[in-house]
Amino acid sequence: MSDKPPENTPGFEILLEDGPLLAVNKPAGLLTQAPLGIDSLEHRVKDFLTVRDQKPGRCYLGVPHRLDRPVSGIILFAKHVRAARRLSEQFESRTVEKYYWAAVSGQPENDSGTWVDYIKKVQHQPLAVIAKPIDPEAREAVLHYRVLQRFDWGTWLEVKLETGRMHQIRLQTARRGFPILGDVQYGANVPFGEQYDDSRLNGIALHARSITFLHPMTREPLMLDAELPTAWHELGISPDESMSSSQWADCRRQIAAGKYPERTQSQ
Repeated sequence: MSDKPPENTPGFEILLEDGPLLAVNKPAGLLTQAPLGIDSLEHRVKDFLTVRDQKPGRCYLGVPHRLDRPVSGIILFAKHVRAARRLSEQFESRTVEKYYWAAVSGQPENDSGTWVDYIKKVQHQPLAVIAKPIDPEAREAVLHYRVLQRFDWGTWLEVKLETGRMHQIRLQTARRGFPILGDVQYGANVPFGEQYDDSRLNGIALHARSITFLHPMTREPLMLDAELPTAWHELGISPDESMSSSQWADCRRQIAAGKYPERTQSQ
């Protein structure tokens, strides 16, 4: 496996490239995928690989998962079909562990907990809402959180998803009165980061911080971390970016072994 430092490239950062596996730190405000002619992370990575590797014809790039446009952080890609299929199987079987960092307005009462809701998509709109459990279109949404630090402006949370519903973290935090900074779509009134005339380019304070999975070809367990965008440091958040993956793995095991408070479900 390559031990080269992260490679800075136009518009994104490569965290790891090993055989057909490619892990990228996605900037906020950028679509993961889009039709031809619209800027997206997928197009940028394809263009980069085509030029760098001098590939003739079309460049294959499998996209086994996505992040919302205003969200930053780790995304995995696959450079051939078999690797893409093996990564997709891990996401479908929920064996991939993902941790997110969120900066929210307000102060959750408990330092850790589990939130349970039922979420459904709004037809023909890029939006999700809390629904009643009896709604046939509703799907159970479960997340675990812990408070990393409290500030005058709000709270820095770490979140682990048990399910992967549309806009789940954004909706579940907002539902309880803790909207993610910058997330106007779900009730935030505090801006976050650089503000653009085209509001679709604005980011929110939600970052896919780490991911644990199996290498699609070697089956080696991997854990990757993505550094925070600059806007986070402006909030006074300065995590120890030098912490090693093994230290983070120890931290995650402690969290996973912890006793979360009783589940709370919105009414």
